Amino acid sequence: MIISVLEAATLGKDLDLTPFAEFGELKTFDNISPEDEKEIISESDIIVINKIKIGEHNLKDVKRLKLICEMATGYDNIDLESCKKRGIAVCNVVGYSANSVAQITLCMVLSLFSHIEEYRKSVYDGKYNREGIPNILTPVYHEIFGKTWGIIGYGNIGKQVANVAKALGCNILINKRTPVPDINCTDLDTLCRNSDIISVHTPLTPQTKGFISRERIAMMKKDAIFINVARGAVADEAALAEAVLEDRLGGIGIDVYAKEPFGADHPFAKISGRPNVYLTPHMAWGAYEARARCRDEAIENIRAFLSGERRNRVDC
Repeated sequence: MIISVLEAATLGKDLDLTPFAEFGELKTFDNISPEDEKEIISESDIIVINKIKIGEHNLKDVKRLKLICEMATGYDNIDLESCKKRGIAVCNVVGYSANSVAQITLCMVLSLFSHIEEYRKSVYDGKYNREGIPNILTPVYHEIFGKTWGIIGYGNIGKQVANVAKALGCNILINKRTPVPDINCTDLDTLCRNSDIISVHTPLTPQTKGFISRERIAMMKKDAIFINVARGAVADEAALAEAVLEDRLGGIGIDVYAKEPFGADHPFAKISGRPNVYLTPHMAWGAYEARARCRDEAIENIRAFLSGERRNRVDC
């Protein structure tokens, strides 16, 4: 049996992938070209992927592939119908990154709210010493306590972010597909209008694609902080960039993009480097502990599949 890890580079050089070898011959590829992916996939019994797109274009000639292990919770990169008609099982990993993503979400919010980078720069570039006074208090920053934090998506990550926000004394608004009575649920428009902080933690689906629209961005408060650590395509990226350029948002923190990497012609290229903009390279999920959990869960998925059990199957 051949187990191929197709995107080892996206999992980090520090992560040991040799445990996958318990199931057969292990082949690892840091990154593969579109020209090579068909051949590698067709020669594999199990493939382990992270972001590569799987569909008719690289499955049509596959004969031996039995299982696709997605090293992520979201699986919008996989055409499930193409897999189903070929009898290829698909597993994802749930809940492994909640602490990691919540941590980076909090880092972005606190940094943008408190202007930490600008204050740090005032010491490093000598301004603090040149001013000759004991403290610098511009740009003005505000306490996060008592502010309203709107959380879009209330799965494992959204719940952990809500726990952190509550600990900081924020009022919480939740938008989720199926409202429940024990939390403060509201519709998306109300959340956009009333939140001082908005963070997105929802999967990419036909319903969520583009639902942070130009119109909803226009509803947001002028000093609101917007964080997207979910999927880039849930938001109108051009409208977000325009809102920053026109001072209609307090700041944005973005870790995910509709195209990754996003390239020099992307709207965010125009706002990169601004003090109220944090753009990070899709790393919020990737604390070492989270990646190790993800690997271990993927191994358990393979073990269950080979034993005839269903575990974390998304094709059923």
